Amino acid sequence: MQKGLPLREHARRPGPGLFDESGYMPKLRPRVTRSKAALDWPGSHPAPEKITSTANPRIRLLKSLHSKKGRNDSSLFLAEGARLLMEAAGAGHWPELVVFTDEAGARPAQREYLLAARRNGARLISVPSRLLTSICQRDNPQALIGAFRQWQTEIGDLPDREGALLLALHEIRDPGNLGAIIRTADAVGVDGVVLLGECVDPFSIEAVRASMGALFTVRVLRAGFAEFDHWRRARGIRLVAGTLRGTDLPEIVDYRGSIALLMGNEQKGLPEAMEAQVDYPVRIPMRGKADSLNLAVATGVLLYTAWRGRHYAET
Repeated sequence: MQKGLPLREHARRPGPGLFDESGYMPKLRPRVTRSKAALDWPGSHPAPEKITSTANPRIRLLKSLHSKKGRNDSSLFLAEGARLLMEAAGAGHWPELVVFTDEAGARPAQREYLLAARRNGARLISVPSRLLTSICQRDNPQALIGAFRQWQTEIGDLPDREGALLLALHEIRDPGNLGAIIRTADAVGVDGVVLLGECVDPFSIEAVRASMGALFTVRVLRAGFAEFDHWRRARGIRLVAGTLRGTDLPEIVDYRGSIALLMGNEQKGLPEAMEAQVDYPVRIPMRGKADSLNLAVATGVLLYTAWRGRHYAET
């Protein structure tokens, strides 16, 4: 596996010459239309490989990435859509393989991405729309799909700085929740997301899809609670936990300095033994009859409370 993620300051947008201000590829060549000329591939590299059969080994490999076993065996994962793939490029991540339709290859912005991906080592494969549906396993698939190499981030890769804001998630099981939380963590400027215990795979297609590209810009790693607790105590990082047994309102906490927010499993929350190690157990007040909030919503509330407690500071 590739180790580490690009630093945040290099992750949001690429340098000049890759995207324009709207986030799309600049028009480096005269505009082309959907004609035969639009499908001519310049340069010394070979033209994209064309595959039409579901029995092709590359198609079978891509379809296998929907399962955790397939991702573990290949160390690859899927990301769908031109916008998400361009976000990944902006963060310095290029796919090993890109599958697209001829129609997508004729669109100027997507064609520029494909050419840039090929220059960065990606294999390009043109397929009919029905194969994209088979690979994505849903109707109306995106016109571009990338297979990326997974990376591994260690707890030592987290920034060791005053004022760090971290997020730890205990045994989160829903990939949509995890992806949405990573997206919110990116919006707030979280320095890293630590997955504790048996958490869902962040490289599952549902988590990647829900993250809207944030997986490529936020440090995400796995650790045991004991390892994480020892690491944060050694650095003076206070631990705030969202829990139904919380005794404080979130606004009472002083969020200045280094803070880690801890959130529990969707059904069971946090174990009592884990809560005993927390500095500030907080509970989100609720007026209605609901006894809990969706985990991604609750995490978003507490992350923004922490950021507001820092007066929305950017560092």
